[in-house]
Parts: sequence; C-alpha cells; structure tokens
Amino acid sequence: QVQLVESGGGLVQAGGSLRLSCAASGRTFRSYVMGWFRQAPGKQRELVAGVTSVGSTNYADSVKGRFTISRDNAKNTMYLQMNSLKPEDAAVYYCAAKAPFSVSYDYWGQGTQVTVSS
Repeated sequence: QVQLVESGGGLVQAGGSLRLSCAASGRTFRSYVMGWFRQAPGKQRELVAGVTSVGSTNYADSVKGRFTISRDNAKNTMYLQMNSLKPEDAAVYYCAAKAPFSVSYDYWGQGTQVTVSS
C-alpha cells in the first residue's frame, strides 16, 4: 500500500510559478512509475507528466517547456515545477503511483488546488 500526499498548490498570477510536491509512504517508492494528473471543472482528468523509476519523463503537449517533473527517491518525493502558468492550467492536481507491471495507476493522492488568475 502506498499513501500519497500532495502539497504546494495555491493562487498565482498568470506567468507565475508554483512547485507541487508529492510525498509517498512505503519503501518501494523507487520502483513505481509516478505521475501528475489534473482535472478542471467540467473536464476529464488528464495526465500532465510522468516519470519512470529510472527517471524517464513524458509531458502533455500543453505543458511541454513550462513544467518539469522530477523525483527524489531518497526522500520518497516527487515534484512538479510549473512555470509560465496560464489560466487554463488551473485545476486540481493529483499525484499517482503505478506499481511495476500494473496497467494503470494504482494509488492516488487527495489533490491540491491550483488557481491561476489572469
């Protein structure tokens, strides 16, 4: 079992930056694929960025060049650095973990709100 707790959300002006953190419990964190998802009101949840156990990353086209995902296995923590934020980035951001050989994300955090004012 993995428990995930997000932090770092808040209100920021367009063009500003925020850094989200996701703290994970458990000693198997380093073996999990980790991801950041977001869901805006009336929209489907979407994958923003993912990072594998060996540090390979992928991003949604809408955030490429602006967001950076990273992980610190020694601290059981994943991060999402968000720069040049736009109003359309506003959403509840969730971190998620996928166990080895799993076909879908198995564990989810409670979410953290990101609001971007124009």
